[in-house]
Amino acid sequence: MILVLALQADTAFADFPRLCNMLAKDHYLPQAFANRGRRLVFTGGILVLAFISAALLIVFGGVTDRLIPLFAVGAFLAFTLSQAGMVAHWRREGGRHARKSAAINGLGSLATGAALCIIIVSKFAEGAWITLLAIPAIVLLMRGIHRYQSRVSQELASNDPLPVDDLCQPLAVVPVKTWNRASQRALRFALTISRKVQAVHVSTEDNNNDLQRNWLDWVKRPAESRGLPAPDLVVLPSPYRVVLKRVIDYILELERKNPDSHITVIVPSIVERRWYHHLLRPQRDKLLTALLVLHGHERISIVNVPWHLRA
Repeated sequence: MILVLALQADTAFADFPRLCNMLAKDHYLPQAFANRGRRLVFTGGILVLAFISAALLIVFGGVTDRLIPLFAVGAFLAFTLSQAGMVAHWRREGGRHARKSAAINGLGSLATGAALCIIIVSKFAEGAWITLLAIPAIVLLMRGIHRYQSRVSQELASNDPLPVDDLCQPLAVVPVKTWNRASQRALRFALTISRKVQAVHVSTEDNNNDLQRNWLDWVKRPAESRGLPAPDLVVLPSPYRVVLKRVIDYILELERKNPDSHITVIVPSIVERRWYHHLLRPQRDKLLTALLVLHGHERISIVNVPWHLRA
């Protein structure tokens, strides 16, 4: 028994990431499990195995003896299923020694199956019941993942040539909170992809009207001097300081009013040099992007134009 469990433990830690890789390739697990990391190992499977192992040790108080019933059920169930699978293999493939091999594998399946039943009955209250609940739950989860992956593959699959008819420039929308270099870069990018550009500014009682007052000098005149269509400034009043919702509602309304146009939202983004700098500034650009992804439709595209801070 000890040798069997030791062999099973080594197999689990060595081959669990490979098993996750094969299941991911068959679309029964997320595709992240099919990718190799920098060290040429399946990082996703290793991380999940480490997390589950740590969680079990915490739940059982670090007493490994209490994990033996849980582990034994999984080990003998795997042996039973593998031996039964080999019986089906020999019956399907046939051959000179197929009956003999099938009989040996069938005997092994019966032996490990009998041991499995004994362990479940005798160790049920000591933790074996966890495996009996976890295995069907995992199977249902993987079947759900497979159905989702199949639906996505069917929806995205296409052998049609690139449709190039009825192409038109999008209506570009640039949310502008304040006038700075990040908003300047976003507006410059918008002018390169569309002749219809709108800068959307939410006006609250807390901010001043410098943007409205200087729009002519900051944007309109420089654009017209280069023969470019000047972006329109759309001011959305928000006396209750609701900013993101006002912008999203305006974009969705713009989409409804322009059923034949594609809306491209160009979000000015500031990229900090250090990860902890994110804590010092509100991440409205990232939150706006996430909300647009959740509430948007197929005619709304999102482009992030980054400004990398040097400070």
